[in-house]
Amino acid sequence: MTDISPVLSAVDDNINSSLERLFELVRVKSISTDPAYKAECGKAADWLVRDLTSLGFNASIRDTPGHPMVVAHHDGVTPDAPHVLFYGHYDVQPVDPIALWDNDPFDPAIEDIGEGRQVITGRGTSDDKGQLMTFVEACRAYKQVHGSLPLRITILFEGEEESGSPSLKPFLDANAGELKADYALVCDTSMWDRETPAIAAALRGLVGEEIVITAADRDLHSGLFGGAAANPIHILTHILAGLHDETGSVTLPGFYDGVEETPANIKASWDNLGRTAESFLGEVGLSIPAGEKGRSVLELTWARPTAEVNGIIGGYTGEGFKTVIAAKASAKVSFRLVGEQDPAAIRESFRSYVRSKIPADCTVDFHEHGGSPAIQLSYDSPALTKAKNALSDEWAKPAVVIGMGGSIPIVGDFQKMLGMDSLMIGFGLTDDRIHSPNEKYDLQSFHKGIRSWVRILAALGGK
Repeated sequence: MTDISPVLSAVDDNINSSLERLFELVRVKSISTDPAYKAECGKAADWLVRDLTSLGFNASIRDTPGHPMVVAHHDGVTPDAPHVLFYGHYDVQPVDPIALWDNDPFDPAIEDIGEGRQVITGRGTSDDKGQLMTFVEACRAYKQVHGSLPLRITILFEGEEESGSPSLKPFLDANAGELKADYALVCDTSMWDRETPAIAAALRGLVGEEIVITAADRDLHSGLFGGAAANPIHILTHILAGLHDETGSVTLPGFYDGVEETPANIKASWDNLGRTAESFLGEVGLSIPAGEKGRSVLELTWARPTAEVNGIIGGYTGEGFKTVIAAKASAKVSFRLVGEQDPAAIRESFRSYVRSKIPADCTVDFHEHGGSPAIQLSYDSPALTKAKNALSDEWAKPAVVIGMGGSIPIVGDFQKMLGMDSLMIGFGLTDDRIHSPNEKYDLQSFHKGIRSWVRILAALGGK
């Protein structure tokens, strides 16, 4: 069995040079959404190729219609070693409004923010340059000590994640054979808190629908027609109110098909995290949980499906008052999915329900706004168990397996297009101010993140 102790020591000894390499990458202004920074995105890709090549990776730039991809390969210690695909992105968000930054966003530095915390400041330090470099630096330390890596590793660094990833799906489709591995490692996630690492095992899916109900052929005077003419706002609000019953459950037929209960041991571990309805909702000025009765806020946001109304439009909404019955009313509705829920089936169930509530002399139109299934990694997956134990060996508190209420599109793409599950492991914190002025990445996250990947590489490689 390969001893990782000297590898961890190498990480500690090399932390200053690791930071300097991160600083070099952060200084590159790789803002993907602004065409003025196209050359900078290319410069970041070039930098990564050179750095990976210096570690013995077969690394190359892959051109796309947008910003280039970086693809790199490295053999494992044995030809039959497990094969992983590591994904990160080198592009960053714009820095506007620049006046709100305390320092130049592309001049990274170490700052002491009190309570013994030191942070790395600058755009992209957390999202995602600091995160991806934790993995690269772990590979560097492993190669320095042992001259090899315990896994076969393919790396994919994208340059358009912050601008919608327009080139990603065509690239995955065109290069599926080269990129497919046993599973993917995705670093664009966070810890539970500063001392507790986390692995995200579930991402909720999404169905977006917009409905437009039309009644009369024009807006009507509510005095002349009120009480006789159909009011599309009344129809719409009746439909929306009927989406939930008195227990908070969604009423659509078949909505819970494919939804399984979260294992008791996982729910117990979530309860031990101490997140109460009061602490969670108190941050936004609320205190009483909505949704399904009898479930914790973490279960509601991580492991249960939802139906939410995101916007309603109808009638006169300007200043003052106008007594009309609107001709049209519309709403935007989203469904967060879990488990094996079928986005197409959910969409059709919703549309059938809406049609059943429309009077014969009114009409309804539907506009689709995307749909994707949930992602669920088996809670007892061997790879997840190995990674969880490896993280727990590094940090002050044992690693927790969490869900995520939102979506990470690349994880769905890997599963759908390449047939790979993903281990989502990152070391960001909720106060990292990603996408905002004064972005930072804790020095501890960077240092112990590197050490964590050393342990995970060894665990997944069985060494």
